[in-house]
Amino acid sequence: MARVLGLQCIRCGAPYPAAHYARDCPACAPTVRANLTIVYDESLRRRRPKPTSAASRGLWRYGDVLPVAEEDGVSLGEGGSQLHHLSRSGRSIKLRNLFAKDETRNPTWSFKDRLACMAVSSGKQLGAKVIVSSSSGNAGAAAAAYAARAGMPCVVFTFKGTAGPMLTQMRSYGAKVVAVENKPDRWRFMEYAVRKFDWFPTSPFFGPVIGSNPFGIEGYKTLAYEVVEQLGWKVPDWCILPVCYGDALVGMWRGFEDMMAFGWTDRMPRMVAAEVYGSIGAALADGSDAPPDMPRAFDTVAVSIGATQGTYQALDIVRRSKGAALKISNEDMMYWQGSLASEEGLYVEPSSAAGLAAAEQLAKSGHLGVDETVVSLLTASGLKDPAATAKWQSELVTVPSNLEDAIAVLTAAEIFPGN
Repeated sequence: MARVLGLQCIRCGAPYPAAHYARDCPACAPTVRANLTIVYDESLRRRRPKPTSAASRGLWRYGDVLPVAEEDGVSLGEGGSQLHHLSRSGRSIKLRNLFAKDETRNPTWSFKDRLACMAVSSGKQLGAKVIVSSSSGNAGAAAAAYAARAGMPCVVFTFKGTAGPMLTQMRSYGAKVVAVENKPDRWRFMEYAVRKFDWFPTSPFFGPVIGSNPFGIEGYKTLAYEVVEQLGWKVPDWCILPVCYGDALVGMWRGFEDMMAFGWTDRMPRMVAAEVYGSIGAALADGSDAPPDMPRAFDTVAVSIGATQGTYQALDIVRRSKGAALKISNEDMMYWQGSLASEEGLYVEPSSAAGLAAAEQLAKSGHLGVDETVVSLLTASGLKDPAATAKWQSELVTVPSNLEDAIAVLTAAEIFPGN
């Protein structure tokens, strides 16, 4: 395990003790609230050999790069997900090297398992008694599963209207799930529990949101390690992520930084945030450090990235990488959800398809070269919210029992060939 020295503000660099994980940076708070990140002993970022073929697969493959040792980790077999070459999708938008990192195959069918693994493992190591999360679905389901694995109680604050299958999933793992009328209330109640009862938070719990638990975010570093290894130890030119608060954006960036220090790579990628309401894009446009709270101009199909206000941490990575932030419409997400399923065999949550919609926008505007390598993160399975898909599908074809009548219906529907 990498030795943790403490925490550090991602904006001003002010140091804090490791026990400050449930706070933001008080020095930056009057200007813009900023998350903290883990500072390791300098021995972490020294040259080291790449993992051999004999090393285990998954989150723990890359050695002592995480704040928890494998033998102390709460694991369900997360990580080691497939990197698919999207040949048909790439051809349609003139990108020869378009790839998708398929996080739908994780234990709870989303990329949040990497965060939950590290957060719950760290909480257990720090003596936490109760795990608590505020979540629209995926983060809560992952926290509940890993808390169950650890034998720890879990409470999830969510809101009325979140996707039913994810609610069922959270409750199946034994979490106590509380739905609030108004979204901000979940943070208010969760913050009371964290401050009053010392519950261990895995997710954001106060506003303006700064991001998730810094120990949990470290789990996302492994996404970067895996992508680079799967590309033959080559760094992609672009990484595109559906973004709510930007935890994975930060985690992947830290992973790419690690690999430069390890001597495994020699450059960094450009990072792209695919968002719904355009908060990060607005801050990029006006040069601000504080992503604004945008009007909720429409109801999004992407519950998992439906935040109206971005975070400083996401803005910082997009800006430092000379990347981009793009607004994605419901129509484009649903188009790409359908296209990924029917053309590539990948059924993902609508929010997961936002990355492909962003790739299309960037390709059409000439920002992506035909031969550049582009990796889009598929964050969660479509089975997390199948009702969103069903609303956009055509009416189901039904046929009578009589064969002649059935043939007529099937021919009219162009399922059977006509005469």
